[in-house]
Amino acid sequence: MNTPEIQAVYDRIKAHSESFLGYPVAKDFSYHEYAPFLDICINNVGDPENPSTFAIDTKDIEQKCIAFFADMLSSNTKDVWGYITNGGTEGNLYGLYVARESFPNAMVYYSESTHYSVKKNLHLLNIPNIVIRSQKNGEMDYEDLDQTISYRRDKPAIFFLNIGTTMTEAIDKIDEIKRIIKKYAIKDYYIHCDAAFLGTIAPYIDPKPKFDFAEGIDSISISGHKFIGSPIPCGAVLVKRKHRDRIANSVSYVGTMDTTITGSRNGLTPLFIWDFIQKHDHQGLKARVTASQEVAAYTEHKLNLLGMNAWRNNDGLTVVFQKPSDALCKKYQMASEETIAHIICVPGVTFSKVDAFLEDLKIELVQKSSSVEALHV
Repeated sequence: MNTPEIQAVYDRIKAHSESFLGYPVAKDFSYHEYAPFLDICINNVGDPENPSTFAIDTKDIEQKCIAFFADMLSSNTKDVWGYITNGGTEGNLYGLYVARESFPNAMVYYSESTHYSVKKNLHLLNIPNIVIRSQKNGEMDYEDLDQTISYRRDKPAIFFLNIGTTMTEAIDKIDEIKRIIKKYAIKDYYIHCDAAFLGTIAPYIDPKPKFDFAEGIDSISISGHKFIGSPIPCGAVLVKRKHRDRIANSVSYVGTMDTTITGSRNGLTPLFIWDFIQKHDHQGLKARVTASQEVAAYTEHKLNLLGMNAWRNNDGLTVVFQKPSDALCKKYQMASEETIAHIICVPGVTFSKVDAFLEDLKIELVQKSSSVEALHV
């Protein structure tokens, strides 16, 4: 490191990276061989399928990444188009943007368990929207959606679905959405799926949840830094090609099409994603999911032995349980909401790391029990 100050920053981040348990960010990666690229400005300006006069990009690699994701999501690059984003929020913004361009007078329906950034996206795009209640497990309340739609059956609908909610990893059921669409004969509708965390997990779960292009969705946002792993936040958005074509504009200044949210785009993250794909492919991702599920099952079991009322949605990687002390939440960087917290068993969260937390939790529970007993003496 050049200075003690920068070394201190690195040491702090490294230490915190080792201890966190509550956020969906894989930490078992290493891309040190890509260090030479840090000496080059890489700019994937404009459409990934169109070359630019500013030719210092990785668009060829970006297209390969999108082709892999399209195949993973039951489609192909003939029918869908996509690009590498800065993360799930940008992917959701893009999906809502093209949805609005398809149906300018539509109403957006999304659950109260939806990621906080979506409300901001809807505000930026100025799209009318209604929040639908959630069930206890975080899944959308379909009865509430049904009743809400019944008063607006003549209006185009944009359904924003969660394929893994932030706190409980709940999955909104596309079959229920289709049932309501059919019930009220809604002709003009658009389905976007926020699969930030589960996008690269759900395709390898048995039985596979319904959420991809085979189910008739219009767009989907997934993250690259969450389960795949990356030192820089990133993701991908994929949409039916007809939606991309509707908003495309030619920009003579850079000699390419303007089809993305940003002009200049990160050209480094496609290299990381493609490196992972080359090393793991579909079979490697499946094995990665299975290994993480084993850690999650172990965590759920051990927490229940301690009386923490732990549970998971759909044998997922997110273990929800009774919120421990603020001190433990801070030490292990665990997200909490009201009375619950969670541990997310991403790659890099090992049995030993879970055991370390469990030991601290045992001590806390014993101290709490002793304090209660003392009050009754």
